[in-house]
Formats: sequence, C-alpha cells, structure tokens
Amino acid sequence: MNTKKTIRFSRFFIPAFVLSGVIVIAGISGFAVNKGFNLGIDFQAGLMQEIQLAETAFHITYDGPGSASVSVSRTSLDILITGLGVGEFSRSFLFAAYPTQGDIAAQLRAIQDIYVVDVAQPSINSAWLLQSAQNLPLLEAERPFIVHYMPPNMPPVSIEDIRASLAPLGNVSVQNLGTPDERRFMTRMEEREIENSGTSAEGIIAALENTFGQGSVVVTRSDFVGARFSRDLTDQATWLLTLTLLLMLIYMTIRFKLQYAVGAIIGIVYDGIVIVAFVALSRMEFNTITIAAILTTLGYSTNNTIVVFDRIRENLRIYPDDTFVQIIDRSLTGTLGRTIITTFTTMLAVLSLFIFTTGAMRDFALALLIGMTSGVYTTIFIASGFVYFWQMRKEKKSKRKPSLVAAKA
Repeated sequence: MNTKKTIRFSRFFIPAFVLSGVIVIAGISGFAVNKGFNLGIDFQAGLMQEIQLAETAFHITYDGPGSASVSVSRTSLDILITGLGVGEFSRSFLFAAYPTQGDIAAQLRAIQDIYVVDVAQPSINSAWLLQSAQNLPLLEAERPFIVHYMPPNMPPVSIEDIRASLAPLGNVSVQNLGTPDERRFMTRMEEREIENSGTSAEGIIAALENTFGQGSVVVTRSDFVGARFSRDLTDQATWLLTLTLLLMLIYMTIRFKLQYAVGAIIGIVYDGIVIVAFVALSRMEFNTITIAAILTTLGYSTNNTIVVFDRIRENLRIYPDDTFVQIIDRSLTGTLGRTIITTFTTMLAVLSLFIFTTGAMRDFALALLIGMTSGVYTTIFIASGFVYFWQMRKEKKSKRKPSLVAAKA
C-alpha cells in the first residue's frame, strides 16, 4: 500500500497558466520597449579586435639585406632572416635559457643589423613577453616592432574604463575576455559607425593609448566581419533553434502520444521565451553564448519533462482505476524528489560559475540559472498541465458521443 502523500499540483494548473501568460506578455512588451536585443559583437557587422592592456618591453628594428621577421610564443622568441645574399638565418631564444628581457635583448643585439631599444627594466621575466597582432612580423628600419610584456601582478582594468576611452569614437561594443586581471577585451565597431566616423583599427588603438599610455595595447586578433557574415550567423541561429524544436517534437511524438509531444514543445518554447525576455529586459548581450544557454536549458527542461511523462505512462498501467488527474498528481509527486535533487546539484555548479567568473561566462551562468528555474516550473505546471487539459477535453468529447447517438436513436 502506497502511504506517500500525493501533492495536488493540478489545483495550480490554471493559476500557473495565467501567471505564464503574464510573464510572456511582460517579456514581449519589454522586448518591444527596449527595441529588441542588446546584440553582442557576434551579430554585428564591423571591425572586431581582441586586445590586451600590457606594457612595452622593447623595440626591435632591422636595417640589413633581405627580410627579417620575429615571433613570440609562450616559450620562446624566434628570429628569421632570409633573402638573396644572406641565405637563411634563424635563432630561437628559449625563455628557460634566457630568463630575463635583458638576456634576450643582449642576444638580439649580437645579431648583425638587429637593433634593440629597451623600454622596460632589463630584469623583467622573459616569460611575460607578448606579441601584438597589430605589428607585422616583418622587421623594418623605420618602423619598430613592439614587444610587450604582461606581469602577473598588473591591476585589473574595468570594462567601463575601456568604454569611456572609446566613447568619443561613437558606438563601440566592448566585451570582457577572461578574468579582470588578464585585462583582455573584445571591441566591435559596427560597419555603419565606421563609415560615419571614418574610424579605423588604428584609431581604436590610439584612443585606448590616449587613456592607458603609449604602447600599452596588445592586439591579439583583428578581423573585419561583413554584413553578409553577420546576417548568415543570425539566420543559422534561427534555423538551429527551429530545427531543435522540430526534432524534439518528432522524438516526443514517437516516444509518447501527440498530446505529450505538443505539451513538451509548448513547455520548452515557454522556457525559451523566459530566457529571451530576461536577456532583453536585463540588457544582457545577446550573442552565441546566449544561444548556447538557451539550447542547454531546452535540453535540460526536455529531460525533466520526459522523466515526468514516463512516470505518467507507467502509473496509467499500475493504477488503471485512478482518474487522470490523480495520475498526474501522483506522477508529479513521485518525481518531485528527483527533480529537486538534480536541479539543486546542477545549480550548485552553475552558481559557482556565476560567482567566480566574469564577462560572457558569467552571463552564460546567469542565463542558465534563470532557464533551469523556469524548466522545473514548466515541467510541473505547463507541460503536465497542457497534457491534463488535453485529456479532459478528450474525455468530454467521448462522453458527448454516446449522448448524441442515443438522441438520434
């Protein structure tokens, strides 16, 4: 005999539907009032640069025959000289063998036609050296090649300071990359802003150097994203979400009945609307990370829904004399412990990401927390509630048919 108390979840189906309708209307209204999403740099055509604020270690120039190039990796600085009359000359200076900038600079000066001008103290650790993508790897006599360095104890730079320094250029989007002490950011200027202001990649670097000092900006990546690529990415994201919903509908229809499949799809669409509404209202950047959070939430919510629907199907066989509403309440009560435990443990991991990370990863964790909370609510009250009302409608229709037959007779 089952002595476990059954919770009457069904009593809250109608209030939950009303509340869900209010949330959806509020989300749509907020989306309209805020004029859509705060689109991230992934969905805006224009100039994209990944930068890091560092210091200048030294300058290198080459005034000799042929051509010389330099590259800085995590473990070494490499020099290559090629051309007619010089053959090919290469040297690799491992940071383990030359532990300071002064050691590296002394070895470079020993190479004919290579000139080095120290900017920082010779005692800095050579493992801190960085190379900027802003510089061509080729060494020239007139234009010095800048080698930067990034010590581990540099004070963090806030994203607000970056935005303030770029404000005179117009609408420049800025996003954190990594932790604050890494001082890494991604900037994006829309194509129309570039055309209106005439700003170039060099202009963005110059604006940052006006605030943070000459030679303080390391460009680790610089790309120009055209309008077509941005539009294609938007179309791909739309098709991805649509295809996900379609495949879930097909899977749920095969595994269960149509009413369960439609209930599950309505539930996960609601979850998607909740996250989208939250992103629009909070002005969080809508980017590929947000899409990943939406898809993760849809998968999590679908898994919860499948567990509940499996229990409903099982209880229909075990308790054939129970009414459908009793089956629904019994199934939701039976899976409640599992839902709470799995959700709570998953949220602990996501909460750790939210607390101990910054930037896009923190936004991802926040979107997941909202989506997971919505997913539990959706499984219990939206998906299950829809299945219940569908079944009640079927039963009413089946009761009308004998009455109509008897009346005709």
